[in-house]
Order: sequence, then C-alpha cells, then structure tokens
Amino acid sequence: MPKPTDEPWEYTLHIPHDVRAVTVCRRTLRLILTIHGLIRLTEVAELLVTELVSNAVRHTKGPASLRLHWRDGVLRIEAWDADPEPPPPPRELAYAVDAEAGRGLELVRACADDWGWHPLKRGGDKGKYVWCDLRAA
Repeated sequence: MPKPTDEPWEYTLHIPHDVRAVTVCRRTLRLILTIHGLIRLTEVAELLVTELVSNAVRHTKGPASLRLHWRDGVLRIEAWDADPEPPPPPRELAYAVDAEAGRGLELVRACADDWGWHPLKRGGDKGKYVWCDLRAA
C-alpha cells in the first residue's frame, strides 16, 4: 500500500443531476484515497461524501460537483451545487433519529472535524459549496 504523501493534491468530479452519481462519487473517493495511501480515512470519508453529494443532487436542480483536496494532513471534501441558498441547519440526532430524512448534515457535523458552507459568485457561476474537513491524525 502506498505511503501517505505530504504533497498537496486536488481532484474535482463534475456530476450530473442524478442520484446514481452518489455511488460514483463514493467509489471515486475510495480509489483516490487508496492511491494516495489514505485508506484509513475511507470509511468516514465515504459517509461524508454520501451525505454532501446526496444533498447536492436531491435538494437542488442542475449539475453538481465533488472536490477533494488534501493539504497539511487534512482532507477537505466539498460538494458544489447551483442553488445559492444556505443548507438547512443540522438537526440534533436525538431529535432526528426516527426521521426518514434530515439527518445528513448532523452526521457530517458529528463525523467531520469541521464543516461549513459558502456561497459562490464568481465569473457568472453561482451556487454554494458545502464542505467538511477530515484530519488524518
């Protein structure tokens, strides 16, 4: 298995507005983390990617993208969608345990080291990135 690299890297996957894209993103993430020697992050990172990409595809219209960025021992996962509205605030898991939906951002908040969102208005593009960080150590 390859050793983790200290060199920064970044990948972007543009995805269609299709729920099957979630599986493609999860499998792509696994491959990227494996080739960079970060397989130990895969389980949690897959959960985070699933939640962020699912929200981007299910709750917005139009295309989306997944960006994976590694720098200084931190994996940043970003999901972009074309809707500039902020994501709904996470529900407390204790209150959402019986709900069939609405737990995604709470899982992100619980499993990631940090998370947030920011609007994107640049060069005619609009929308938002919802991101989370996962530290290797």
